[in-house]
Amino acid sequence: MHIITPGASLDLDQLLPTSGSVYVARLNGADMPEELSAFQNFWERLKFPEYFGWNWHAFYDCLRDLHWLSSDYHILIIESAERALSEDDAARKEFFKALYRAGQRWSYTKRPEGITLSKFCVVLSCGEEAVSTVASSLVELQKQA
Repeated sequence: MHIITPGASLDLDQLLPTSGSVYVARLNGADMPEELSAFQNFWERLKFPEYFGWNWHAFYDCLRDLHWLSSDYHILIIESAERALSEDDAARKEFFKALYRAGQRWSYTKRPEGITLSKFCVVLSCGEEAVSTVASSLVELQKQA
């Protein structure tokens, strides 16, 4: 996971492979103040299958699979990430936990030719004043993993 501020740049070599197809989904945390809106936005942008269960376990299961997207790499950009699920702290924790765990799951894919980029990358864009809060949340997730 990467945390950036609006207008900041991220080295594209950290995100984009030298070959292969890439699916990029852009979401806005301001459009996801609560659980149902978050599920709806992901369902639409990542084209979750009809069998999506509209709960956090199903959300994580879909993020770790994504076979219905015919691409080699997946980049998820969440703008105003600090505003995602701002109305529900418990759901917010589940949200970031699912993103983090999915990123871990995708990064554990080993390749015989050596180190490769993760096939699933999350970029969290947030205001400078929120960077430390978002980063702290991610550090907590790493401690729990």
